[in-house]
Amino acid sequence: MVKMGTVWDRTIEVLNGRTGMIAPIALLGMVVPSVIRDGYVAFSTPGTVSFALTGSVLAIGTLVAMLWSQLAIVAIGTDPATDAASARSQAGARVLPALGITVLLAVVAGLLFVPPVIVLVQSGFNLSAAASGSTVQMTPPTAGAAGFTALYGLAYLVFAIWVGARLVLLNPVILNERRGIGAIRRSVQLTKGLTWRIIGVLILFAIVMLVSTWAAQSVTGIIFRLALGAKGIATATFLSGVVATIVTTVFTALAAVFTAQLYVAVREKLPQE
Repeated sequence: MVKMGTVWDRTIEVLNGRTGMIAPIALLGMVVPSVIRDGYVAFSTPGTVSFALTGSVLAIGTLVAMLWSQLAIVAIGTDPATDAASARSQAGARVLPALGITVLLAVVAGLLFVPPVIVLVQSGFNLSAAASGSTVQMTPPTAGAAGFTALYGLAYLVFAIWVGARLVLLNPVILNERRGIGAIRRSVQLTKGLTWRIIGVLILFAIVMLVSTWAAQSVTGIIFRLALGAKGIATATFLSGVVATIVTTVFTALAAVFTAQLYVAVREKLPQE
């Protein structure tokens, strides 16, 4: 039986011995693209075609870079014989399949959220005005529509957590077994019997990451606002966002190493296909 404590201990061992390899990849693939994207959004004029196009390109580029860096860190965390150059090469070879599967899962997730939207629209609720925070008088959703949306949202959240637990090994499978869409089935297979333990780890990890990110962004935001004054609010907000990005990157790299070690621990339990 796979013990999460053992996986965590091995994760710490990897981090202690290979942080020097992981840090540059995380910086290049996670921090830099995110800072460039956020900086463009913060200091550019919204509402123009060029803003939308450039923002979209930067968003896609950031996603690709983050997937690449996560795959590279998984490669480092999976095999102690893997050096930085090999990890970067392996990640580059598998980033497009990872991107395709990520887009597919995002589309499916979006489609599953369509039913409550349809119900709300049919009840007369103005979703566009609500999303923009408009104070224009709107017809509230009916009690039935509101109740259905609340129950559906709760079920959606529970289902999303369960799916997230079953797909936690997706990147290690994509990288190490060179699978495409079949990586989804393989991840579900490998996590059989571990779902509740993985969910517990995911919830704990999410709480710690969110609290740490919020605290770092709030404290540095106050400091930057005091230092820059009223005219520097936009810059202060951007800089505090950079700090939050760095904190998030640390947790993302940690998660990548953990999933790599979890994959190593469970892959011998089931037959390779």
